[in-house]
Amino acid sequence: MPDKHKLPNGAVKRSFGIADMRAVDDGTYIEGHAAVYNQKTAIGDWFYEVIERGAFDQCNFDDVLFCVNHDLQKIPLARSRRNNANSTMQLRMDEAGLYIRANLDIENNTESKSLYSAVTRQDIDGMSFIFFIGEEKWEDLDTKMPTRRILKINRVIEVSAVNFPAYSGTDINARDQSALDNAMTALENARSQLDNSAAELEVERLKNQILIKG
Repeated sequence: MPDKHKLPNGAVKRSFGIADMRAVDDGTYIEGHAAVYNQKTAIGDWFYEVIERGAFDQCNFDDVLFCVNHDLQKIPLARSRRNNANSTMQLRMDEAGLYIRANLDIENNTESKSLYSAVTRQDIDGMSFIFFIGEEKWEDLDTKMPTRRILKINRVIEVSAVNFPAYSGTDINARDQSALDNAMTALENARSQLDNSAAELEVERLKNQILIKG
């Protein structure tokens, strides 16, 4: 049986320490931030991560689902198609980060009604999103906790209301093995590239020494 929470290949899932999801008084909308700029988030015990301002500027929002706890096998509670006005979810960038507003069908969908109630009672107040990184920059790779700065996000495919958002800016915990594996792979790849670059520089240094001596 496929893992209903398994991420698509190359995708990244992140939650943030900003619990601002709220229900709107008319009884159909919930809104809040799925991602925030310039927040240093600890990814396990491996590295820090920061989404830089402007990372969403060229992002593909052509088809974005709104779910609960990233359960991609269930019918989405809202959906943005090309982020147009007729979609049941709209996304936009503001000063804080990526803001979403989802229109829930609480009359005909019992899960929508349950989620709206949970948000109203503040039993659920966190969001998370799944995305693909387009451009990144690593810093301090020779330290125990380097930093990855995400400069460009190519695509967002899903936003979720989540039971367990980040705690004090810490993103990954033992509940999320897929995210843990992806984070470790990202760090290993970055350090491997650093090692390769160092080896290439050493080869060039030795070549130059030979040329000078010759």
